[in-house]
Amino acid sequence: MGNRSDLNRDQYMLTGRLARKGYDWWWHNFTGINEETGERKQFYIEFFGCNPKKAKDVPYFVWNKPKKKLGDRPSYFMVNVGYWGKDHAQLHRFFAWKDVRLHPGAPFVIEAGDCICSEVYTEGYVSVHSDEERMHPEWMSDAGSMSWALEINKKIAYNVGYGAAAFFRKINAFEMFWHAEGIKTEYKGEVILNGERYIVIPKECNGYADKNWGRDFTSPWIWLSSNNLTSLTTGEKLRNSVFEIGGGRPKVGFVALDKKLLGVFHYEGKDYEFNFSKFWTKSRTRFKCYETGKEIIWHIIQDTRRARLVTNVHCRKDEMLNINYESPDGYKRHNRLWNGGTGRGELILYKKGLFGRLSLVDDVLAEEIGCEYGEYNN
Repeated sequence: MGNRSDLNRDQYMLTGRLARKGYDWWWHNFTGINEETGERKQFYIEFFGCNPKKAKDVPYFVWNKPKKKLGDRPSYFMVNVGYWGKDHAQLHRFFAWKDVRLHPGAPFVIEAGDCICSEVYTEGYVSVHSDEERMHPEWMSDAGSMSWALEINKKIAYNVGYGAAAFFRKINAFEMFWHAEGIKTEYKGEVILNGERYIVIPKECNGYADKNWGRDFTSPWIWLSSNNLTSLTTGEKLRNSVFEIGGGRPKVGFVALDKKLLGVFHYEGKDYEFNFSKFWTKSRTRFKCYETGKEIIWHIIQDTRRARLVTNVHCRKDEMLNINYESPDGYKRHNRLWNGGTGRGELILYKKGLFGRLSLVDDVLAEEIGCEYGEYNN
């Protein structure tokens, strides 16, 4: 089933053609607790690189140039950190590839300046002054400072199957690949945000870790995940459960597969997987994602021969980011990519019996949901 670790899918992928037109990133999100006030705050940390074979002596940006030359592509390594809530922000720090050190195999280790990321640990510091924010719009960054030191313990994986297997990675079959080595991850350590200390506790952090790589991003772009789950049937916390949904419009070569999502609900030790690439399960998905004046809304129904999951999630726009990425070809196509960590919603899980008859497994409240939705040119 989906809960299968594969550290080879977490290794550095910018080789071959992807080294000249490709991106690779490692993503982490979690909740910290303010040492003074007890406030819970949701954070993310991302290590992102693009086009190492186009490297220059300094980080090189293309998206903001008024006239883009043929074949001109960005090249840099970015450490992108941030937090969600009413005071949300994203902070970007850039490095030239010559200042990056990495162990490209599995398990991976990557260092840029005093920032480090591996399967088991991450540490670093990002600071952007308000004058720098104003003088460097190409950084696509807000102002602020954040440092962190965290142990990482990935407890539950979501392996999407053969779509990201070695053969398909080698031929770059998909435009965007995905592997979630830690849909339930325990972090331990601290974050210092603008001078305030947040403690990160393994059993309370609602942690998540995945990676994406490829030639370009997807549109629409959809992602939902949380392990902060409570049964509405029993009122009990679900300590061995996590859900994950991602995808949108994947491309195989130049062929787009419309409205395709991958997902799993790991419910108290049992996987209910909804994966369109596993055709023998008869997986089907219907979804509607949209923006209102105050919220982003996700309505998703996923079916297989054996189960159904109905997911309804909402997240306040004033607690979300429009997260910024430059594509490897030097264009910035996602300008309203809503990204949050304070989503809230309901998961209704059914088993299917004879003739597809539904029986309720559980009705679940999901909180602190990591969430994304965006489409090109919106």
